[in-house]
Amino acid sequence: MKALILAGGAGTRLRPITHTSAKQLVPVANKPILFYGIEAMVAAGITDIGVIVGETRAEVMAAVGDGSRWGARVTYIPQDQPLGLAHCVLIAADFLGDDDFVMYLGDNLLEQDLAAFVKAFEEARRSSEPPAAQILLKQVPDPHRFGIAELDGAGNVVRLVEKPADPPTDLALVGVYLFDRTINEAVRAIEPSGRGELEITDAIQWLVDEGHRVRCELLSGWWIDTGKLTPLLEANRLLLEVIESRIDGDVDDASTVDGRVVVEAGAVVRNSTLRGPLVIGAGARITDSFIGPFSAIGDGCEVVHSEIEHSVIMERSRIIEIPRLEDSLIGREAEITRTGRRPRALRLMIGDHCQIDTE
Repeated sequence: MKALILAGGAGTRLRPITHTSAKQLVPVANKPILFYGIEAMVAAGITDIGVIVGETRAEVMAAVGDGSRWGARVTYIPQDQPLGLAHCVLIAADFLGDDDFVMYLGDNLLEQDLAAFVKAFEEARRSSEPPAAQILLKQVPDPHRFGIAELDGAGNVVRLVEKPADPPTDLALVGVYLFDRTINEAVRAIEPSGRGELEITDAIQWLVDEGHRVRCELLSGWWIDTGKLTPLLEANRLLLEVIESRIDGDVDDASTVDGRVVVEAGAVVRNSTLRGPLVIGAGARITDSFIGPFSAIGDGCEVVHSEIEHSVIMERSRIIEIPRLEDSLIGREAEITRTGRRPRALRLMIGDHCQIDTE
């Protein structure tokens, strides 16, 4: 089995961060979002991975490399325009060949044992009625915002509807799909939707209409599309909830560490309070500060006389003399300093290399 990870989106909903960075490389819990998907594939035993790349291909390729750090082999497939998920399957035809494959949206995070999901498909493929596809569904309170599946009594998919005004069910498609080679015929058979894209829901519906079985499983845990600030911070919170404490850096006796805290090698903490869950990246320096729960401080950051909580601070940024920064996403090599009176709590989303002086 192969994997096809989609990492070509521009991430317009995360601007200004994505003016200079690929959205799939924004970190949560100090790890790029895309890396979680790659790790999940390898953990499921899938090491032949195709990555769809778009405008940010150079940055994605530089970060992921050839995949050898994960014991995988990565093939890059350029998509010149965002023409839909089914279009990604179409342009990956040479890479996929006749193999079964997982398709995974590179900016999604989910609490799901991908290995078990893949195993269930492989077992079903050996049955007397092998499915051509398997999808993952999640009950949602606002089904009109998603692609929605309608099932028969046996739990097989009979109809898919994209963002319906009157949803037939509350079962939304999660960004993980399993296909056999039949999907290659489906993506060639469908027409672009009203928005000019080849929709994967249309391709799966083609499979159903042509008499192919489409199996589904229900996701009981969480699922987050990290394309906006609030969901990204929520993903950061959920992933930090499960970290295990590890202090590899230098924390002095004047500092306090409470809860699940990771301090990476090379980080220095002086006269500060760390209240987890949180992670301090390699080479960061924290001085006379409070770093509160659900914070991720990136590699090489500097925090001085400041208080941070429920925020993602990306690599090599500086937070100086800020009484409180919360619910924020700060880009790489940014600087936030206080030059005047004491400001109220700040909530910010700023891009790479920005400089903000509060007054």
